[in-house]
Amino acid sequence: MSVFTGKVAQGAELPQSGDNTQVMRILVVEDEERLARLISRVLAEEGYAVETEANGREALMRALADEYDLLIVDWMLPDLGGVQLVKRLRAAEVGTPAIMLTARDQIEDRVAGLDAGADDYLPKPFAFPELLARVRALTRRPWSEVKDGAILGAGDVTLDPVRHVVRHGGETVDLTAKEFALLATLLQRPGQVFTRSVLLDTVWGASPEVYANVVDLYVSYLRKKLDGDGNASHIRTVRGVGYTFEPQPGAR
Repeated sequence: MSVFTGKVAQGAELPQSGDNTQVMRILVVEDEERLARLISRVLAEEGYAVETEANGREALMRALADEYDLLIVDWMLPDLGGVQLVKRLRAAEVGTPAIMLTARDQIEDRVAGLDAGADDYLPKPFAFPELLARVRALTRRPWSEVKDGAILGAGDVTLDPVRHVVRHGGETVDLTAKEFALLATLLQRPGQVFTRSVLLDTVWGASPEVYANVVDLYVSYLRKKLDGDGNASHIRTVRGVGYTFEPQPGAR
């Protein structure tokens, strides 16, 4: 059995089951039970909603019937291998990003997985920080990818990425470039929880000179400019996970 390295955070608080926010959903397709549990735990502690499946054919049915933000698929699976699983999903026009896990280390194997439609390839054994980095890369939605002319909005807040204008209740709000990028990221999916690490990667590019608490600092700047002092904030904190933009004003 391969040894998989990674440090699991302790004491992380996850969204409560009664929470209406949209957490990114990941389907882990892995028939090695111990590894599936480890991956699920690490992802859950990063704020993702994780489901697991050990059978390739069953995973195919789930991925066709439901919507996920990411698939993590092992190469060797019962009934239907990972390569065939991804290939059938792509043939069915399911574009959910997929990371292929495999102990195979030959170039032709990697090419086969990518040609089948996988978006990334991670050889076993792997370190969990690397897995998380690849997950963040495939699940983040950079605000710069918004189509030209597409105006983002939720509730009484609108953002025009082309004209670089933000309005709240009809009034223009002056934002710095980073504040604008942070708000645009949150507005792409109102109600979805974005982890601090995803926001850091998306807005600041995970620069080594930037500390994680810069996200909290800029959220406080945004709250002050959008909501003023003493008012309920549009940006809600999900403790231990990150932030979400409420379509209607919510509690801080």
